[in-house]
Amino acid sequence: MAKSSLRKYVYLSIAAAVTTIAIKITAYFLTNSVGLLSDGLESCVNLVAAVVALFLLTLSEKPADEEHAFGHSKAEYFSSAIEGGLIVVAAVAIIWSALPRLVDPLPVENVGIGILVATGASVINMLVALVLIRNGRKHHSITLEADGKHLMTDVITSAGVLIGVGLVQLTGWLILDPIVAIGVALNIVWTGYQLMKRSAMGLMDTSIPEEEEKYVRGIIDRFKGEKIGFHALKTRQAGQRKFISFHLLVPDEWSIKQGHDLSENIEQEIRNLFPGSLVTVFTHMEPAGDPVSHKDIPIDRN
Repeated sequence: MAKSSLRKYVYLSIAAAVTTIAIKITAYFLTNSVGLLSDGLESCVNLVAAVVALFLLTLSEKPADEEHAFGHSKAEYFSSAIEGGLIVVAAVAIIWSALPRLVDPLPVENVGIGILVATGASVINMLVALVLIRNGRKHHSITLEADGKHLMTDVITSAGVLIGVGLVQLTGWLILDPIVAIGVALNIVWTGYQLMKRSAMGLMDTSIPEEEEKYVRGIIDRFKGEKIGFHALKTRQAGQRKFISFHLLVPDEWSIKQGHDLSENIEQEIRNLFPGSLVTVFTHMEPAGDPVSHKDIPIDRN
């Protein structure tokens, strides 16, 4: 799948956000539920987040240039951080809307139709969220995955709000509406925190997942022999691109072509490990018999 095709999923997210905003605001006017109002506010944040995601995903897909020789893939981490921050903002807005109702609870009206309308919006969000999360993981796009998780927090919020509205109808305890809204808001703060944490780790050049690095080592180990070895394996993930580098030790008597052919074979096998992903492999050849070649075994060469 072409990298540019990932943007179609963000357009899907934007369409879902616009649709659910209209549905949830309608549900609020029908019921006068602060929970449903807070749910609608979160969908407004979803729309802003989706537009930001579209802009930064488009930026991340730009090819390398003179100022960005390794590409623009790290732009995706800014999108994820912004999404996480907006989730926290949405939670604060929900709490702000609910607090006055703790002091002065108001009755909830037209509960049946309100729940029906809000449930329809939740189903739309859940389906779109699952599509975004699945394709984000499939294509190693933190932007799509973050946008999907953002939408999923909306689904969780809606579920909590609907439970609250239902309990108010069953018990007559009006204060349950704002209490449930605040509880849901506190819960989604955790999702926002996790997204911001993941973005920070990505911007700090975090290694590829341990399981994937294990596979890379397995590939290189298959080429090892009495006079062939490797060390100083380093990896990092930048959005959809993986960077892998290591030092390849070859026999002293080998020609440059022999060493180059071996490194090309190893690099191609590593790239084959991640079909559909963007992988850059750097190999540094060194003569195995030279003592200097073994001075740079540590990851950080001084």
